[in-house]
Amino acid sequence: MKKKMLTNNFGAPVDDDQNSLTAGIPGPVLIQDVHLLEKLSHFDRERIPERVVHAKGAGAYGYFEVTADVTKYTKAGFLSKVGKRTEVFIRFSTVGDMKGSADAERDPRGFAVKFYTEEGNYDLVGNNTPVFFIRDPLKFPDFIHTQKRHPATNLKDPDMFWDFLSLTPESIHQVTILFSDRGTPKTYRHMNGYSSHTFKWYNDKGEYFWVQYHFKTEQGIQNLTRADAEIMKGKDPDHATRDLYEAIKRGDYPSWRLEVQIMTPEEAESYRFDPFDITKVWPHADYPPITIGRMVLNRNPENYFAEVEQAAFSPANFVPGIAASPDKMLQGRLFSYHDTHRHRLGPNYHLLPVNSAKGCPVNNYQRDGFMRFDNNGGGSPNYYPNSFGGPEPDPKAAEPPFEVSGNAARQRYKHPNDDFVQAGDLYRKAMTDIDRDHLIGNIVSHLCNAQKRIQYRQTAIFYKADAKYGSRVADGLQLDLDEVKRLSEMSHEERAKATAQGT
Repeated sequence: MKKKMLTNNFGAPVDDDQNSLTAGIPGPVLIQDVHLLEKLSHFDRERIPERVVHAKGAGAYGYFEVTADVTKYTKAGFLSKVGKRTEVFIRFSTVGDMKGSADAERDPRGFAVKFYTEEGNYDLVGNNTPVFFIRDPLKFPDFIHTQKRHPATNLKDPDMFWDFLSLTPESIHQVTILFSDRGTPKTYRHMNGYSSHTFKWYNDKGEYFWVQYHFKTEQGIQNLTRADAEIMKGKDPDHATRDLYEAIKRGDYPSWRLEVQIMTPEEAESYRFDPFDITKVWPHADYPPITIGRMVLNRNPENYFAEVEQAAFSPANFVPGIAASPDKMLQGRLFSYHDTHRHRLGPNYHLLPVNSAKGCPVNNYQRDGFMRFDNNGGGSPNYYPNSFGGPEPDPKAAEPPFEVSGNAARQRYKHPNDDFVQAGDLYRKAMTDIDRDHLIGNIVSHLCNAQKRIQYRQTAIFYKADAKYGSRVADGLQLDLDEVKRLSEMSHEERAKATAQGT
């Protein structure tokens, strides 16, 4: 059968659907990548009115308190003094399924924090896992489609799920975490939160550093086994939502310790892993986490729809002292989050009380649009520059520059063979025997529902991460181990071709 050519929405052929257009191999992503922007824009508008991802969630208010001096790294006002407190709103969520899904589904958990600082709102939009499935935003709509429902049956489809993952080897680290018991946290209170992305911190001297955030639960990590999760889904599909609300109501305020890892630009240039690859962690032995603060949730919302459902977070909401890194997934999210909020809530969603800045005035020249419910700037100028006393830019708010170089092209990741290192280390070194038993059981019980050719392809990836890991999955699925080994020795392209439909 003749293959169909991939095109954009207007019929023009697409040359590459796996790699965003970047300045050099490290990035950042270029806004001239019209294919990426079209793909993300369309994806952002696929669900009405619920969120396209993170549809079901729970939220609460609280505060963040600084416990260590970090002023040599960042000039962010809310981090400027030990003991300083900043109001926060946090939303926890499941990622892939719809609003009516169960809280105990195997799924990453969203961990989004809005800091209402005196310099504007700062949003840290992460998950309960330190890594993610993919590292290029061009793949994100496709990935989420596989986690949703089959376009014909409207049922979850193991073939879709595992076909994509087995054709995307960079996902192996996150897959290993997801199918461990960490994929089914006991409650939102009993899980960690991570920035996953690398961000830039910069100080008053113009020096900058790369940083990753880790919110460590002070309740202790607790997870559900696969059997426990299945029972909970039937017993109380809203158990985590209920638990958070009731814990705060009775005064049992959940808390997290904030730790950061910090890397200098010079260290980043020669680090053994790409520090901007969201499928990788910075091993703690290389960059020990530093405790800098504590977050406590102590107030429930008064109205779920007004405060939790209409809460909108974006990783593009920075404050002076904090900025983006060249992480390609982060670069795509900087555009996509604001775009989807404007679609879901309207162009003035930032005026909703839960989203509005609390610690400082907002002055700009954006006017009009649906649901403008303040005075719309009154009679003040709606253009810049002007000579009528309108707000002026402040050059001191600029972040320090960093060099970018290279060809503007769709460029493949330069270290494809290191996708398996950290997943293998996680399996061998970080997991207990019980963890490994649960991991294998969770994978086999799900992967067994996919076609055999997909089972072989995915199991070969497990084998590349660790031979025992792959062998145990193969045994559970009753696969020919020699064939698994043979496939594991192939390149990604060869393996995909060898396990294609009809071969």
